[in-house]
Amino acid sequence: MKGSPLEPADRNWWRSAAIYQVYVRSFADGDGDGTGDLAGVRARLPYLVELGVDALWFTPWYLSPLADGGYDVADYRTIDPQFGTLAEAEKLIAEAGELGIRTIVDIVPNHVSDQHPWFRAAVAAGPGSPERALFHFRAGRGDAGQIPPNDWIGEFGGTPWTRLPDGEWYLHLFAPEQPDLNWDHPAVRTEHEDVLRFWFDRGVAGVRIDSAVLPAKDPALPDFTPGTDPHPYVDRDDLHDIYRSWRAVADQYDGVFVGEVWLPDTERFVRYLRPDELHTAFNLSFLACPWDAGRLRASIDETLAEHAPVGAPATWVLCNHDVTRTVTRYGRADDTGFAFERKRFGTPTDLELGTRRARAAALLSLALPGAVYLYQGEELGLPEAEIPRELIQDPMHSRSGGTDPGRDGCRVPLPWVADAPYAGFGSTGEPWLPQPAGWAAYAADRQAADPHSMLSLYRAALALRRARPGFRSTGLTWLDAAPGVLAFERGEGLRCVANLSAAPVRLPAHGAVLLASGPLTEDGRLPADTAVWLSA
Repeated sequence: MKGSPLEPADRNWWRSAAIYQVYVRSFADGDGDGTGDLAGVRARLPYLVELGVDALWFTPWYLSPLADGGYDVADYRTIDPQFGTLAEAEKLIAEAGELGIRTIVDIVPNHVSDQHPWFRAAVAAGPGSPERALFHFRAGRGDAGQIPPNDWIGEFGGTPWTRLPDGEWYLHLFAPEQPDLNWDHPAVRTEHEDVLRFWFDRGVAGVRIDSAVLPAKDPALPDFTPGTDPHPYVDRDDLHDIYRSWRAVADQYDGVFVGEVWLPDTERFVRYLRPDELHTAFNLSFLACPWDAGRLRASIDETLAEHAPVGAPATWVLCNHDVTRTVTRYGRADDTGFAFERKRFGTPTDLELGTRRARAAALLSLALPGAVYLYQGEELGLPEAEIPRELIQDPMHSRSGGTDPGRDGCRVPLPWVADAPYAGFGSTGEPWLPQPAGWAAYAADRQAADPHSMLSLYRAALALRRARPGFRSTGLTWLDAAPGVLAFERGEGLRCVANLSAAPVRLPAHGAVLLASGPLTEDGRLPADTAVWLSA
């Protein structure tokens, strides 16, 4: 098995890393019960080494009722039994480290599970109790308190308030099983700093912060008026003090943060990346961008410009556990971007076109300066699966009244072995989400034997990205190109050209073709929806 132990002195590894997102429940099933687990991840470490990633980001693996895919955490110091044990997690962190792969865990500061000891105690203690001060409990409006305390709309739709039998309401920006914490309470801050230390002490290299702009609330919990500044619960200034205190903890361990920061305002976004706050944040504008040369170039330019003043590296993401898979999205005729409010059942797509574009997008994103995040199955070219309505588990579907298909379609268990039961995801148990017909055609073992597969493309690209120092330079220079073509140069004469136009184009002067997402034309031109890496 290839790989090498981590170098402790490499404190800047995160600035240009390739980080692989593991959604444990759907990655690999080691015990045959139909649910992915840590044993399955450990068994697939050789695959991840061969792929060539630098770190693994694990979505929540903690004790959870799984009302929202594990983002409803009941205990941060316990691994959910479906996934394994704390000892297995420690062993996985250590084994991955020995192979040169770091570990990033997920923290969800906005809320906990309704099964968390704090919330259970708050419900039992009743109105006015100290236990309820850890959350946002309020009396309702109306003559009998039957109207929610304010008019906010939840992240999953509908009111974010649920009433208890004792008459009080509690706030949950997400599902009712995810009560929001009160970050004005010192115990909430102390607990989360202790959780950070707990995982840094176990060898994790970093922490991804879920919904990083939501935890702080206006204490008055007022009604929301569009255009109000500051917003009553999004991007409040109080957050920066919280993350400065977290940074002080991380600096004791050389730990790294990446924040999920959904903000359209560039100036507000970059505040989270000041030297004493978060190290990096997800580039969600690039992720949501349609397959359009002008808009992608604008996103790239804006991203690099907003990161430059604070010296933070950009991050590049094509998909994740919440977003329609790239192959499906890029194959759509009318809307190749992404927005939650536009997700609907039965949206047609051309998978052949989407795959061609996804291959080109892989080379484009991997050539950009900064860190890149890959979502499991992206390297296999998996499409979005359409889950039968009666089998959908994502609360986003039910909270939308059944109009939103939810996020289960990008969370279907991975295919590993084409000729094995359940495409090799597990040995015996039926997977927790159904795999579509034909899923075995995407199996990793079949793609590993095909030099032209999506997996082989990712392996080759990641190997080149790691081997050539030019990919670690901090900037890029745009080259003259035809309309619909993105062309830029990195250090040491490395060039990337992506043709998003409708016709083949001539390549700029170069010494050699290092890698192409698809074959060139007979006369050496770059076809539509194809990208190439060149050396000078």
